[in-house]
Amino acid sequence: MNHLDSLMPVPRYDAVSDPLPSGPEFPGCKPVRIPRAEVETYDGRLEFWDARTETAWVCEPTSPYHEQPSQTLAALTHAIAGVRGSPIKCYGAMDLLVRDDRGRKRWIMQADQSVYLHPRRAHLPGPSAMVVDENDFPDVVLEVDYSTDVRRGKLGMYESWGFPEVWVEVPDRRAPSRPRGRMAGLTIHVLEAGVYRESHESRAFPGWTAQEIHAALNETTPSARTYSVIERVGMELGAREGTGPEDDPLLRSQRHRGRSEGLREGLAHERELLRRMAAVRFGADTAERLSAMLDEIPDPDRLAEAGEWIVRCDSGSELLSRVGSGPQSE
Repeated sequence: MNHLDSLMPVPRYDAVSDPLPSGPEFPGCKPVRIPRAEVETYDGRLEFWDARTETAWVCEPTSPYHEQPSQTLAALTHAIAGVRGSPIKCYGAMDLLVRDDRGRKRWIMQADQSVYLHPRRAHLPGPSAMVVDENDFPDVVLEVDYSTDVRRGKLGMYESWGFPEVWVEVPDRRAPSRPRGRMAGLTIHVLEAGVYRESHESRAFPGWTAQEIHAALNETTPSARTYSVIERVGMELGAREGTGPEDDPLLRSQRHRGRSEGLREGLAHERELLRRMAAVRFGADTAERLSAMLDEIPDPDRLAEAGEWIVRCDSGSELLSRVGSGPQSE
């Protein structure tokens, strides 16, 4: 039997009469009682909360090594959004809520990161939670198994509730409490016909492989290779939607500034070259006077014309007269 077979069915339960289905486990966590009246204001991290028993499973305090992958993913998706030319929104460890038939909280789960690829058209979570059957699912949910094993509990719930894609990251840095047999790496689970299957690459982020994602999430700072992958994935998403870097306000501004600076540098280099040419032909005095004229010429075509006059004129005075008189036509 698949380890997911005995886990939670599609939700719609009565929080008083229905028992917690058997099967889910939360290794690395401990049960803590949080009454229904207090769960709304509880500001700690929890893996899962069940209304029937008012029990939350809480893991060991978060560490930088647990938090790094989820924060890194947010930064990487922001870069991808720029290349694609449209925003991507990350919600971090928000509550994922299932209500009972009376509209009350039945179950609460928290992911390490939740990613919406199309926030402009998605029915996004409200201020307190993403509610199953009310809000759109995140396109990707990230779970970081630094000291836990989501396969034995949370993954089955994600599957039965219908989350389309779940990434399970086991960081390179090992926690002392990590379950045996949990090897470093990232596994991508995509939902097909209501059942998760493992995939070597993301469906939400086309072409982004599990190996590439794992490498990127474990880097202290993004490598050149990761930036190359980010650009590739962003361009592929943009090609599907007809957008690109020019549609991103920041990248558009930076590209415009870069082109302007490149043009200015090119013109300055050309002016210096023309001054040197004039100095060789007509001497330093003519070259300095010409240089002052060239500084007032922003047009590349007029600079090119000045270069022709340096070659064609017979004297410095003629050169200065030609350049000073403006564009010439023959």
